Amino acid sequence: MPATSPSPFVLVHGAWHDSSAWKRVVPLLEASGHRVFTPDLTGHGAKSALLGPEVGLETHVGDVLDVILAEDLTDVVLVGHSYAGMVVSTVANEVPERIANLVYLDAMVPDDGETAADVLPVTSLMIEAASASDEPWRIPPLPESPAPAGLFGVTDPEDLAWLRTTLGDESVLCYQQPARLDNPALEGVARSYIQCVDNVPAGIVRRPVPAQPNGDPAVVHELRSGHDCMITVPNELVGILLSLT
Repeated sequence: MPATSPSPFVLVHGAWHDSSAWKRVVPLLEASGHRVFTPDLTGHGAKSALLGPEVGLETHVGDVLDVILAEDLTDVVLVGHSYAGMVVSTVANEVPERIANLVYLDAMVPDDGETAADVLPVTSLMIEAASASDEPWRIPPLPESPAPAGLFGVTDPEDLAWLRTTLGDESVLCYQQPARLDNPALEGVARSYIQCVDNVPAGIVRRPVPAQPNGDPAVVHELRSGHDCMITVPNELVGILLSLT
């Protein structure tokens, strides 16, 4: 019987970030024989010039689906960080037969029909603040805080200097369009959860992690890290990701 190829990873960055957030994770996964894909969501990284009020969650779902279908990927470990939990949920709903594991990395975990503002109510405050600005469709990145909170949990001076150059604004529509999880076949997709448990910002309240679709207890891993664990503890993160394959 021929050996099977290692599962490919599709790593989806969160709000305000771009694909370079994964720069320390990609070589570690590739060294273990996995193909790794890190799409830039529209409005970020190589697609930053495309940011506009019409960019929303559905746009970002399309970005990830385009990669999976163009590369004809199967047995995918699909990882969504933060806001991208909304994105990967709907992607898996569209192509459940291609997804081996749906991984929520310190991420929003929606039910069918929920928006980001439903999942994380503090998001509504950002939408309200944007509505009073000159560009009410645009939400800037969260402000930097003193250590140990830092910028998305990043406090190392060199990392901070680099991270600041990668962050960009997000469209309000990303937080207003609902996720879709209404495909019965999605029940057959395994789900895993990784939570960053150091320096959780005020106002961030996690929901209880739901059970697996088959009723088994959820698989939850904890990382002693701030939110951007792919930057601060890449080796530890990759160890968990590899254990899911």
